[in-house]
Amino acid sequence: MGNARAQKNKPHKSRFSSKSSRNLHKENTEKRPLIGPKRSHHVPIAQKARAARLNHSKNLRDKKRADLLNERRTGTDSSVPPLILALITLSSRTNTNKAKAMFLDQINKPEESRNIMEMESMNSKGASVATYLSRRHKLRLTVIEANHGDLESCLTAAKVADAIAFVTAASSEKDQLVDKDGKLCLSMLRAQGLPSVFGLIQDLVNVPVKRRSDVKKVSSSVLEAEMPEGSKVFFADGAEDYEQVLRYLSTHRLLNPQWRSNRPYLMAQKLEFIPDIQRPEQGILLVSGYVRGRGLTVNQLVHLTGLGDYQLKQVDVLEDPCSLRQDHKGPKDEAMELEKASTICPDPTLQEQLILENIPDPLAGEQTWPTEEELSKADEEKQSRLKKRLLPKGTSEYQAAWIVDEVSDHEDFHEGNPDEKMEGMDFSIHGRDEEGVISEERHSKHEDVSSDEDASISDDNDDDDQSEMMIEEELTEESRQAELERLKAAHAADAEFPDEVDTPLDVPARQRFAKYRGLKSLRTSAWDPKESLPQQYGKIFSFESFQRTRKSVFAKAAGVDEGLFNGSVPLGAYARLHVKDLSAISALKLLSTYTQMPLIVCGLLQHESKMSVLHFSIRKHESYLEPLRSKDSMVFHVGFRIFRTRPIFSTDDINMDKHKLERFLHPGRFSVASIFAPICFLPLPLVVFKETGIGERLTLAASGSLKSVDPDRIVLKKIVLSGYPQRVQKQRAVIRFMFHNPEDVRWFKPLELSTKYGRRGRIKEPVGTHGAMKCVFDGVLQQRDAVCVSLYKRVYPKWPELAS
Repeated sequence: MGNARAQKNKPHKSRFSSKSSRNLHKENTEKRPLIGPKRSHHVPIAQKARAARLNHSKNLRDKKRADLLNERRTGTDSSVPPLILALITLSSRTNTNKAKAMFLDQINKPEESRNIMEMESMNSKGASVATYLSRRHKLRLTVIEANHGDLESCLTAAKVADAIAFVTAASSEKDQLVDKDGKLCLSMLRAQGLPSVFGLIQDLVNVPVKRRSDVKKVSSSVLEAEMPEGSKVFFADGAEDYEQVLRYLSTHRLLNPQWRSNRPYLMAQKLEFIPDIQRPEQGILLVSGYVRGRGLTVNQLVHLTGLGDYQLKQVDVLEDPCSLRQDHKGPKDEAMELEKASTICPDPTLQEQLILENIPDPLAGEQTWPTEEELSKADEEKQSRLKKRLLPKGTSEYQAAWIVDEVSDHEDFHEGNPDEKMEGMDFSIHGRDEEGVISEERHSKHEDVSSDEDASISDDNDDDDQSEMMIEEELTEESRQAELERLKAAHAADAEFPDEVDTPLDVPARQRFAKYRGLKSLRTSAWDPKESLPQQYGKIFSFESFQRTRKSVFAKAAGVDEGLFNGSVPLGAYARLHVKDLSAISALKLLSTYTQMPLIVCGLLQHESKMSVLHFSIRKHESYLEPLRSKDSMVFHVGFRIFRTRPIFSTDDINMDKHKLERFLHPGRFSVASIFAPICFLPLPLVVFKETGIGERLTLAASGSLKSVDPDRIVLKKIVLSGYPQRVQKQRAVIRFMFHNPEDVRWFKPLELSTKYGRRGRIKEPVGTHGAMKCVFDGVLQQRDAVCVSLYKRVYPKWPELAS
């Protein structure tokens, strides 16, 4: 008989009590006895979706890794065009010719002398760019150079370069590796979007051996700080240094800006112009080069940078003159014609037409007779708003809408809701004749109300803005300097007193500001975007949904890459484009300047040749210190396109459908620049240049990116008329200096007043004959306060004289 101190042995550590239960566990689940409740193996739907996404991402990574390894092993991937290396100097002491020669000497070894395709000397019909082949590195290389200090040359080279080498020189620790022009170039290229970059430092052989290590450390750290994060720095003095650079280019995965990978483009390696026999002033330009970015189709339009948009007559897919295939016979000689693999001609039913502007309908603005249903609906709305009021005899219904019920002198403005008292007022200011009779203003869809702004007094010629005054070429240096000083003074006044203007003494305010209207609230008041549009709006195109159109256009471009459409040229193919209807004058100018700046041919996506209103998010560059004014002539570099245009600047308000015009582009903040230009699909970078004088090169002024394409974006020019209290009695005061005659006071009576200290009020009646007026406010007015009234008018950008 056991007790509390009896020995207790550990039980046997086994999952099963017997061999039979163990064998039963090994059998099928249907034969097992259900000892307990069945365990649920249900996986949540969110967890399944996450697992599917992770698995899909893993498969994509594995495929890309396999393709990359196969490309590196074989080196015969025909979809990879030759690598374009741009040499850009950061210091005036740098010699790019030395760097280029060292690259060629390293590639052009005796065992590889047959593998070089160099066509520097061509006949008078065209020019060519050299491409070099190195089988040892499995690399095809095209080297281009940019002049130091020439921002346009550097920007053009960076647009097509697959890799950029920033070349500088260092002979001591105190040498300036990046001068003023180099820093400006780096800042511009960052705004444009950089591909893979690295640094080359020269002249280290001139440094004594004892100090060479210190100079290397200092110079490399300084250059790495100027370049993007993660960029490498090489010392380029000997053959082994350039061998290291070539090995880096052959093994490094190069970056490609997104805006460039969305479009097919081609850097011309050979040009030839064939005049037309029937029309000698025009001809066909033959452009040979490798297709880059994505696949090109013969049915789409092409854009020649600096010249314009054109159609293709045909595309010849030629044999690759610099192939990496082992069975290739070697590069072709200059005298030998490349064999045609195929010739692709456009389909007349599928080829995109070269449409730049819409043909406006002259009857589009005509008003049709309303139907009976519309008349009955208008009568019902009229009866619902009808209110019994005491009006003078002979007052029409239209005049009655402008008459405001008087508020007694004993009724304070702050009693009740002031917004309710102002409700029902039409704050739109319509035109009147000299007798003061109200004339109805017709709102046609394409009525020209702002195209000829210099024709009348009521146009946009404010003394504080003077946006139409341009610096003419015939001005002398003294006149140009005086104009610049005036602009600086206007810029400072606009920053200190924005939108404030003086009421003219010689012209009635109701005539001077006849096209302006008052708004109760800039954020909530309605403004019809189709009202009183200028004639230029009849020439442009708009989208019902820009985002949906962009998505379908890029989907179609992806189908070209996959070869789903006829007439497609694959990525990496060496092709000859036949660009038709090019003027002989443009061709001769192009052939003469081709050696200094490479020609870029860009394939346009659908709709990208049609005019519309483009809006860019823009910021003034810190190096540009002069005023940058709305409607000034500027040069826009948007991707591969170049626009010479006159933009208007406006605020970037997210939660508003109306945006206020900015007379100047102020530094340190982003604004929106609106222009008339061919349609572009974002993302696209923007670099803005400004002409500073006659014969001078362009100066970097601003940078940004494409924001949207929207003709309905409303930009309002705001002006503020100010007056000052003469006598104040609590909420009532007599205001003077806002207007100069009682007729103007009666005209602007429906508008709401505001003060610098936050009071709100309204005009009651004029006093005397010099424009003084009685006003009532919602609080006690201070004697030092200033009374203001805001007026608005919609403005539009200037139509470009020439868009390319």
